[in-house]
Amino acid sequence: MHAKDLIAAHGHGHGHGPAEPASKPVRKLLLVLLLPFVLATVVGTLVLYPFGHEQATGAAAGLAQVPVRGDVTAVVQGGCGPDATVPGATGCVLVTVRMSDGAAAGRDIRVPVPDQPGTPKFAVGDAVVLSYGGGDPNESSSYQLADFQRGVPLLLLAVLFAAAVLLLGRWQGLAALGALVLSFVVLVLFVLPAILAGENPLTVAVVGAGLIMFIVLYLTHGLSARTSTAVLGTLTSLGLIGVLGAVFSAAGKLTGLDPDTANLVSLLGHGIDTRGLLLAGTIIGALGVLDDVTVTQTSAVWELRRANPALGFRELYAAGSRIGRDHLSSVVNTLVMAYAGAALPLLLAFSLSGRTLGEILTAQDVAQEVVRTLVGSIGLVAAVPITTALAAFVAGREPVPATEEPSPDPATPDPATSDPAAASDPTWRKRVTGDLRTGYDPAKGPWRRPTGPAGPATTRSRRARTARGESDD
Repeated sequence: MHAKDLIAAHGHGHGHGPAEPASKPVRKLLLVLLLPFVLATVVGTLVLYPFGHEQATGAAAGLAQVPVRGDVTAVVQGGCGPDATVPGATGCVLVTVRMSDGAAAGRDIRVPVPDQPGTPKFAVGDAVVLSYGGGDPNESSSYQLADFQRGVPLLLLAVLFAAAVLLLGRWQGLAALGALVLSFVVLVLFVLPAILAGENPLTVAVVGAGLIMFIVLYLTHGLSARTSTAVLGTLTSLGLIGVLGAVFSAAGKLTGLDPDTANLVSLLGHGIDTRGLLLAGTIIGALGVLDDVTVTQTSAVWELRRANPALGFRELYAAGSRIGRDHLSSVVNTLVMAYAGAALPLLLAFSLSGRTLGEILTAQDVAQEVVRTLVGSIGLVAAVPITTALAAFVAGREPVPATEEPSPDPATPDPATSDPAAASDPTWRKRVTGDLRTGYDPAKGPWRRPTGPAGPATTRSRRARTARGESDD
């Protein structure tokens, strides 16, 4: 997508209808500000993409376990027998599975499962996934029950989600779904392969976030000057998040190593920057909330400028900041709750450890979540003044079209045409006296402001004036 096309295009998003094309000074201004980011994203994508790199997967990467599928046909409590007990288990459940794929497809495999509180409960009819470790495919010892099949319910949920978005958003909802799909494409086809190929995870995340942001914002909110301003605010805030994350993760001696990351390093067979991987997750996790803040702020400033073209930079910035403060508290709380919800099992485990609150918060696994949350929140807080200032600066240079004068009401005749005397006297407008808004004529005595709507009291007052010979006119 060409940078000039991004800036000079018509329309805008966030639900405000079509906008006028950007003026020439605004196009030049946005071109100067945005073009370096566009070029950096394109060049970064080409440099970091692992052209020609073949990543080993499955057995070639050292993963001996192969997933196979089947359906549970029988569950026998304590039916494992003395030779099939599971070490460490208080009891045993024998689960019979009819294999649907793999070398033993169509056959029944009996797999012993330990009867423990943390063991999943299986029932007849469950669609399950088994882990095949090699050996004789007809032997139960070659398999382990690993998981349930969830394709059907997840597909149904995805269909309901898409239907809800399309029902409410119509064509803009369709654009949002398309942007969501393209975001996953960028993650799967660029971010993940580049990190697995050994590129710096933080650099890959910054470039990938920029690529996702360009796709999502312009596809969802349209090609316009205000969307380009939101892009600038998002990019600046992402850069701030990256810098703060790198500084405080280094100051806190965060390694980014957890059991999953340790397994990843051992499978790859080459070094990977685990701290950079931690920061990459922080940037990508904050991107979704960040673009909501920047688009909202930009649209608010643009609409304030449209409503009152006399507002300058200071007035636009002050009014936009007030709107941003109301929006910010809920957004920061959303980000904090999202990270806390993801780390809830970890927090529960640490709560049982008997440690003090300070010891829990400074432990490696919890501290990295704290850094993610606080760094992302600082980026969100900074996005409000940064984006508001950019929007006020750009919108203040965008001319606002003059509003058309309302057409006269055909039901109200013009005195100049309906009254022959007025038509023949060109000074009739100058000789009209009194208050044209209230119909007050000074020649009829002192005027009193009505104290309330017409009602019984008003009616009695009119009757009293009539009795005294006065007139309402």
